[in-house]
Amino acid sequence: MEELKWDQSQLTVGQLADRSGVAVSALHFYERQELIVSTRTAGNQRRYSRDTLRRVALIRIAQRVGIPLADVREVLAKLPEGRTPNRQDWQRLSRHWQEELNQRIRYLERLRDDFTECVGCGCLSISRCVLANPYDSLGQEGPGPRRILEG
Repeated sequence: MEELKWDQSQLTVGQLADRSGVAVSALHFYERQELIVSTRTAGNQRRYSRDTLRRVALIRIAQRVGIPLADVREVLAKLPEGRTPNRQDWQRLSRHWQEELNQRIRYLERLRDDFTECVGCGCLSISRCVLANPYDSLGQEGPGPRRILEG
């Protein structure tokens, strides 16, 4: 891993990949998706501003929690002049996703806590299903695992 100097303002794609933990091919993909931007040297080599590390961090975190890249692009596009998010921007971005993330957390907790029991999918294969979902009554509420998806 090539060490970055603290006062280095422009990064090669390799340096950005090393420091961000993202493959060069993924960085090229992010660029094609208009999530990050580069400039070109006279020799047509990509150069990224150091603050691109913050954008890549946001992209990685968003992906980790299941936020689609299209949503990330939409939020980043709202930043003035396409700049990298500052502290106030981070707060606004997190508020934008807060309810969605809270809903995902609730779903994950239900999945963790209840999937070994009847989830209301209609299979009636677990002995508890007959008690929790007699005659597949939850099937009348809609498709899928009703006890996990509700609320």
